[in-house]
Amino acid sequence: DEFPPLPKFKDDKKVALQQENVRAMLKKTSFAVSTDESRYVLNGIFISLKDNKMTLVATDGRRLALVDEEVDISEKSSGEFIVPAKAVNELNRLLQDKGDVEIKFGENQASFSLKDDKGFSVLLVTKLIEGNYPNYRQVIPGEAKERIPLVREEFLQALRRAEIMTSEKANSVKLTFGKNNLAITANSPEVGEARETLAVNYKGKEMAIAFNPRYLIDALSALAEDEVFFELIDELSPGVLKINGPFLYVVMPMRLS
Repeated sequence: DEFPPLPKFKDDKKVALQQENVRAMLKKTSFAVSTDESRYVLNGIFISLKDNKMTLVATDGRRLALVDEEVDISEKSSGEFIVPAKAVNELNRLLQDKGDVEIKFGENQASFSLKDDKGFSVLLVTKLIEGNYPNYRQVIPGEAKERIPLVREEFLQALRRAEIMTSEKANSVKLTFGKNNLAITANSPEVGEARETLAVNYKGKEMAIAFNPRYLIDALSALAEDEVFFELIDELSPGVLKINGPFLYVVMPMRLS
């Protein structure tokens, strides 16, 4: 059988970046891709190239990860497309810490041409997911009432310990922010109760909000920064995780039992 011919792309629909940067951007978003096949447009990463910015977005309807990077994009090279999860996983495997990647895209296909510093190259061609990606901007909450700095690793490990005490029926952890402390509690009738307190810089009124711990663990594990910021409006609004950099993660709260 003959190998199918490689797709041809318009010369202007392309952008070149460092592999290391694309790899970091994918790591910060790919965990939030939906696996629910009934919402197929969410089964990949949305890539937007415009206004000298490359933005990557992934969401499953309960959480949303967004990262952007300033890149040199000509007016003609701007566009938007959705790369399926399978291709994203392959890119996560192929992208290196050195070398460049050239991304080309057309109506229903995209290619990623990877070259390392030794001149070795790999070409990945993928079909794109057809359909319109939802307006993710409307999911991002307005101005936060509270912005709480947290030590990422400390918060992550406390959530991992609390997650052990959750079950399928009771899969939430409660975060209670009080004066200069954060209490993390989880309990399920089948497993028992866990409670842990972290010292945090918080001066606002007491606030209790519940989340699926896995959603917070996934995001914190994908980051490398020592410090993260948790932004809250109230007990019923989504929480937003940020870093000192172009990353934003929105997570829907769960009902407090």
